[in-house]
Amino acid sequence: MQVGALALGGVSLPEVLALRAASNQSRKDTSVIMLYQHGGASHFETWDLKPNAPSEMRSQFSSIATNIAGIDICEHFPLQAKIADKFALIRSMHHDVDIHSDGGIIALTGKRPAQLDPTSQSKSDHPDFGHIASHVLGFTNTGMPPYVTLPQRPYMTRPTYLGLHHSSFEITDPSKPDYQTPQLKLAAGHNSQSLLDRKSLLSRLDTLRRDIDIRGELAGVDEFRQLAYQMLASPTAAAAFDLEQESLDLRKRYGMNTWGQSCLLARRLAEAHVPVINIYCNTPLSGPEHTNWDDHAGNAGRSGHFATFMRTRLPFLDQCLSALITDIYERNLDRKIMVCVVGEFGRTPKIRTGAPNNSVGRDHWPQAYTALVSGGGMRMGQVIGATNSKGEYPTQRPTTPQDLLSTIYHHLGIDDHATIPDFFGRPVHILPHGQPIRELL
Repeated sequence: MQVGALALGGVSLPEVLALRAASNQSRKDTSVIMLYQHGGASHFETWDLKPNAPSEMRSQFSSIATNIAGIDICEHFPLQAKIADKFALIRSMHHDVDIHSDGGIIALTGKRPAQLDPTSQSKSDHPDFGHIASHVLGFTNTGMPPYVTLPQRPYMTRPTYLGLHHSSFEITDPSKPDYQTPQLKLAAGHNSQSLLDRKSLLSRLDTLRRDIDIRGELAGVDEFRQLAYQMLASPTAAAAFDLEQESLDLRKRYGMNTWGQSCLLARRLAEAHVPVINIYCNTPLSGPEHTNWDDHAGNAGRSGHFATFMRTRLPFLDQCLSALITDIYERNLDRKIMVCVVGEFGRTPKIRTGAPNNSVGRDHWPQAYTALVSGGGMRMGQVIGATNSKGEYPTQRPTTPQDLLSTIYHHLGIDDHATIPDFFGRPVHILPHGQPIRELL
């Protein structure tokens, strides 16, 4: 019996569970949902607009007031503006690596690559925060995986010395018409292909629940094999990935697109006690007109101006993020679930014109960028840190990716000062440095 992406490198789910149980750690019932903005979102066009900067630097958009006096954000975030009391902005994020893959490795693992790769094809030497959570926390007692990524895994991180069994459980785009609950399948001989149909699978799982007495039929099988069967037989596990259990009105509130349905599924998984859900926030729709967050000159395509893409993309983020935050608070899950929106870096203060067609954009800029956090029982409705008048670098409360990760680990109940042995048995700290952001706690 195997469970799709968890059957990695020939490791079966029972073996996965057995290996994960080696951590033998008690679990804190909290979750983190990250919206990872691959490409590096411009802080100037989102949450740190600098309207008084020189024209070649200031945001391409106007700022609007929020429901918290003194906090202004992008005009394309009107839904977020209504709920600013439910999130906090960290405007002083910074590091010093302007390469997508290596910057992403720093953002997700907290560790700087030993050698930087200007081709942005590097892979991490250390696990990211989701792999760490998988190692420390393991499966829930309902067999739910501890680390889920959707609609794809971050390409630059890997579980490395933790082992392939700590890879994320990867979910395909839940907004697609052919979306199926994860590729759960029974070893049913040559007819197993029929189980890939979602409705057929759910029907078979219902039959399995009725016909198998887990305690009777599985007597004598060790605890981990029972959990493997439980993931297939548990109503919690079977239902958690099924978006059809949500009302159509709520699904539309999130947005019937990749980001919207991913956020809704993430909330369901967090409710089902999955500790880490990482949404690879690349593009909300397919096609060249929607691009990722890499908004420098040359990436503007036919539009000729990166603000065209941003103007298209930002409302998608506004809708799904505001719906997720509001939903979490309305369900009284705001202490249990922490939401984090962040990329690998920000964008250059100066707007540049270049090929093709004299397109306009901003280049990579790790010296300053913004992260948004919500929930987690933390203090919301505030701005932490600040950049100078041109958005070039932090001038108040400089904050690092390690500080943000330390805050995430704190919420999950993971000691980031602990060590894990690498391939050679050498102890490696979960984080080399960084402290939880005290203003949030």
